[in-house]
Amino acid sequence: MRSHLLNDTTAESYRRSVTEGVERVARKLASTRGPFTGVTPAGLAPVVDAVDLDRPLGDASAALDELEDVYLRDAVYFHHPRYLAHLNCPVVIPAVLGEAVLSAVNSSLDTWDQSAGGTLIERKLIDWTTDRIGLGPLADGVFTSGGTQSNLQALLLAREETGTADLSKLRIFSSECSHFSVQKSAQLLGLGRDAVVSVPVDRNKRMQSVVLAAELEACRAEGLIPMAIVATAGTTDFGSIDPLPEIAALAAEYGAWMHVDAAYGCGLLASRTRRHLLDGIERADSVTVDFHKSFFQPVSSSAVLVRDGATLRHATYHADYLNPLPQALGSARAGGTPSTLAEQIPNQVDKSLQTTRRFDALKLWMTLRVMGADGIGELFDEVCDLAREGFGLLAADPRYDVVVEPQLSTLVYRYIPEAVTSPTEIDRANLHARKALFASGEAVVAGTKVDGRQYLKFTLLNPETTAADIAAVLDLIAGHAEQYLGENLVHA
Repeated sequence: MRSHLLNDTTAESYRRSVTEGVERVARKLASTRGPFTGVTPAGLAPVVDAVDLDRPLGDASAALDELEDVYLRDAVYFHHPRYLAHLNCPVVIPAVLGEAVLSAVNSSLDTWDQSAGGTLIERKLIDWTTDRIGLGPLADGVFTSGGTQSNLQALLLAREETGTADLSKLRIFSSECSHFSVQKSAQLLGLGRDAVVSVPVDRNKRMQSVVLAAELEACRAEGLIPMAIVATAGTTDFGSIDPLPEIAALAAEYGAWMHVDAAYGCGLLASRTRRHLLDGIERADSVTVDFHKSFFQPVSSSAVLVRDGATLRHATYHADYLNPLPQALGSARAGGTPSTLAEQIPNQVDKSLQTTRRFDALKLWMTLRVMGADGIGELFDEVCDLAREGFGLLAADPRYDVVVEPQLSTLVYRYIPEAVTSPTEIDRANLHARKALFASGEAVVAGTKVDGRQYLKFTLLNPETTAADIAAVLDLIAGHAEQYLGENLVHA
């Protein structure tokens, strides 16, 4: 069994196995005719269930053959130009190279003695990102598993910074279009979901700062504490960006922590034409970024950034076997002279909610070293430009109602048949069209609700997608909806 371990004597076996795996995936990526095969859980489950995990195949080629049946054949391929559903991106090649390297070396980014250069690379990327945001010289941060963890850690810091033990008095303010992880975080932090005050949005799906001001004033009048305001820079459904400068001013006035959830909109940090859409983000106390969305990185690659690195102490715990109390602190307590900062061991676990943690920063490092920030920004600008084209198609198409003009790359719309007036039947037609399209494997779109009604959604993160692809998918959706209405209205 030692022959399967990655070491100096098995390097050639590793090279052959990885080469074969990469070649098979490359062929699969090149040959997929649609983003999905349409397989159902009932259809695929027996294939997976038939695998006896206690009887190994003993050969990488045989395992790859089997993988074709249980995974590769029916995977949902985000790189296909007609995958238009969720915030999933095709990935750039330098990041895939980074993924291969980090998986093989298997560094753990919790302590210096498990990562060495990996620690410094991650810290360099954190500094690069905080500089792009404009958080200032004291800024810091750490890579995370995704936006949900980043938001949770940011709100943990906000809670601790209030200095109050009475959690029932704390309130978090976010727009009605903010990510569900805000409510989830409140629950996990012992505040309860009721601690989150939902602020209405305007017709462009942006938080109404006037209403926010009134809610903050009411909070103060009731003797409650405005713990945090969560502004969203790229809502999941609409890609809308809250009015960051106005929110920053209110956060300062009421002493609230300002967190910006830029999990989606962080791609604007690399844009040469749209960076201004994030004006005001530099005044945040913390920021969430998901590189695995608009920086075209493989999952996972995310980070939480803070204006004042000292606030990360709220996530710090010391274990003698891992990250004992710094020698400087011990010397100071004994009456000695503390060590200089340069002499301190840089353990990233001191900043993180996680202990063992992958070297996900390497993917972004390789991308920047090969493509540069401008290369990433150009890709994100392309999908934002495409969304504007798509909006024009939808606005000019009498079959569809489109909700809002996009700021980023998301379009929310609804098929409206000319001869049907029942909102319930229109809901069912749109829901059916989405499911039928998915089952056909020709395209994948997402769904959501707006004012209680069923809508469909394009999330455009693939620069290979064209306006012609969008037009073709709209025709497919209309065809499925019309078929459903024809069959069901006749029977009715």
